[in-house]
Amino acid sequence: MLRRASFLLAAMLLAQPLGAQEQQAAGEPQIEEVDPSRFGKRTDAAFGAFQRGLYITALRLATPRAEAGDAAAQTLIAEIHARGLGVPRNAREAASWYGKAAEQGVAEAQLQYALMLVDGNFVEKDLEKARELLEKAAQAGHRLAQFNLAQFILANGGGAQAQKEAVELYEAAAKANLPDAQYALALVYANGIGGKEQDDAEARRWLARAARQNFDTAQLDLGTWLIEGRGGKANPEAGFGWLKRAADSGNVAAQNRVAKLYRAGIGVEGDPIAASAWYILARRAGLVDREMEDFMNGLTQEQVEQALQRANQLRR
Repeated sequence: MLRRASFLLAAMLLAQPLGAQEQQAAGEPQIEEVDPSRFGKRTDAAFGAFQRGLYITALRLATPRAEAGDAAAQTLIAEIHARGLGVPRNAREAASWYGKAAEQGVAEAQLQYALMLVDGNFVEKDLEKARELLEKAAQAGHRLAQFNLAQFILANGGGAQAQKEAVELYEAAAKANLPDAQYALALVYANGIGGKEQDDAEARRWLARAARQNFDTAQLDLGTWLIEGRGGKANPEAGFGWLKRAADSGNVAAQNRVAKLYRAGIGVEGDPIAASAWYILARRAGLVDREMEDFMNGLTQEQVEQALQRANQLRR
């Protein structure tokens, strides 16, 4: 991850999908787990059906209310179409309903419609309108809107004042426990931008908060910092533990680092077979490390075969 200048921080963050933890597919709205407050208010029987997984029933019950102007029902229908719940995914239909609900002040709809306006695939691209909606949702306390507004601000420049505004939004979302924002705030403190002094100890605290929410990139960085003693006392064993968690989740960089820790016996008992197995996993995903290649070349054929068997077991 990028470390030095503030414009690099913006580039790093914007290289990820907006709200990376939600794993947004390109051109599709990003959706968190089901939250009863998402629809602005409960939608009675339609909402109950949705919560029970009866999506077609929910759609049938919500449609008359949505057509009559009920913003909560409109948001419910938009989400069903956006996620393809009981019906084929239909982003254009979702955009239509999100747009209607956004005009009525539903923060979730404002966020989702703003992202569609930024993307421009399913509605006409309109960055000015997108920012307006993100600001409204952020002001309503929507943590993903706060995070995405910060991303939007950094993407569109504006100098020191814009950076400070973005950092304030990251901080609000981080305090609301959004791991994406916690990781972003860790990088803010690691680099000392947006009105924040460089503070590795504070950065490490935010890395830990994001890592505890299974944000694998934060786990990767926190593990490395603990091993190096950056931002506090070194703890190689704890560092290995965090890197192992990230590796287990499929983070390729973490898999390679775990391999190196096994090879060197740092934070864990040295084990050439385990080292090779974890590197094989990383290499299968496209990562090539010359140092680990040299290490693998020094193994016996029997050790290579054992490592391949271990790697295959790790994939299960």
